[in-house]
Amino acid sequence: MPAEAIESKTAVSQNHQGSFFRQSGWMMITAVGGGALMFAVQIIARGFLKDDEYSAFVALIQLTNWMMIPSLGLQMVFTQQTAAARTEQQRHELVGTMKSVLLWTFCLWLLMAVIALGGMNHWVEVLKLKNATSLVLTLLVGFTMLWQPIFQGLLQGRQNFFWLGWVAVFNGVGRLVIGGFIVLALHGQASGLMTGVLAGLVLAVGTGGWQNLDLWRETSAKFDVAGWLKRVVPLTLGFGASTFIFSADAIAVQDYLGANGAAADYMFGSTLCRAIVLFTAPLAAVMFPKLVHSRASSQKSDLMGLTLLVTGGLCGIAVAGLWLVGPIIFHVLKKDPNGLMLPLMPMFALGMVPLGMGNVLLYNLMAHSRFKIVPATAALAIGYWFALQHFHDSFKMVIETFDIFTVVYLGICALFNWVLDKDPGIAVETIATQP
Repeated sequence: MPAEAIESKTAVSQNHQGSFFRQSGWMMITAVGGGALMFAVQIIARGFLKDDEYSAFVALIQLTNWMMIPSLGLQMVFTQQTAAARTEQQRHELVGTMKSVLLWTFCLWLLMAVIALGGMNHWVEVLKLKNATSLVLTLLVGFTMLWQPIFQGLLQGRQNFFWLGWVAVFNGVGRLVIGGFIVLALHGQASGLMTGVLAGLVLAVGTGGWQNLDLWRETSAKFDVAGWLKRVVPLTLGFGASTFIFSADAIAVQDYLGANGAAADYMFGSTLCRAIVLFTAPLAAVMFPKLVHSRASSQKSDLMGLTLLVTGGLCGIAVAGLWLVGPIIFHVLKKDPNGLMLPLMPMFALGMVPLGMGNVLLYNLMAHSRFKIVPATAALAIGYWFALQHFHDSFKMVIETFDIFTVVYLGICALFNWVLDKDPGIAVETIATQP
């Protein structure tokens, strides 16, 4: 291989790694900032809401994660399509897709709202709600969460990480300012905090839409429904399984163990542990469009291995930090008087590590359109829900079930990355000859 080609390849690799760490650093900063705002909301909620209202609030937040599952593939598909849009025709196709999907997701939300309102009494009973107001607000939150991934995917695919980071911060600002005011000044309960969640998401979606206004002015190409569905369905099922495993325990605990606010301490402790995955998620978010762009440009990238290594290290640091800080937070808030949840938090936090690392491997597979893993992750999610229906006698049993399934999840992701759906890679000679 010519020396110039080797030097060019080295320079490209160093540039990719440099931008990766710079953009990842910014995303980590905004993730921590947004996370701090979200955590402040949790402190207010745990400190000023009644136990049953707080437990219901956390369950509603996890329910919104379920409502978002139909749109999970949207962010990844828009990220892929935007990152790969290298010609004028591809850009017109992107615009046509954006406008059509915004319309169809609104129609999907209407269908979901009708179904939810029709079974309102059932959900009020399962989630132990005092009234239906919180559920109605949750439905409105669900609508914004269907549109949010579209605009975030456009920002992510365009590698506009500056505003993608601010979207996360604005989301937290809205929740804290509006929700906190309603709770502290107006003595609102779960419905007041859900109003804050809605305000934060409206601010986030509005910011994302504003940053992509230029696309609205461009000519739209015909929307390829069949081709689009071939991409979005596997992505939705793949990322939906991860989201389901991440959040299903809260719904099960609230249903089986949440009478009279008995699950409040579990909900607070689990929220602290879930922050471990949310803290490391920006790394995979930065990695994804870069891998898509590298694939579209026929360039080999080592970002997945680097992201996996850094994610594992950060997860370990987060687990250690939570082990040290968790007892202090519970003590300051004077919660968990019976000591049911605090001793279980290290076990729960450790279960988040394979989930976070598995997500990196899943992102790598999805970025390269390697979808053979999808039936396996979907089956795992279904199996997890069935397991929760039988193993829910105590907080410890639920957490043990969660840990088992996250370890299996990481194993499946590793198996498909390196054995069952191994990527043949790109020849070095091909890379060297790229213009």
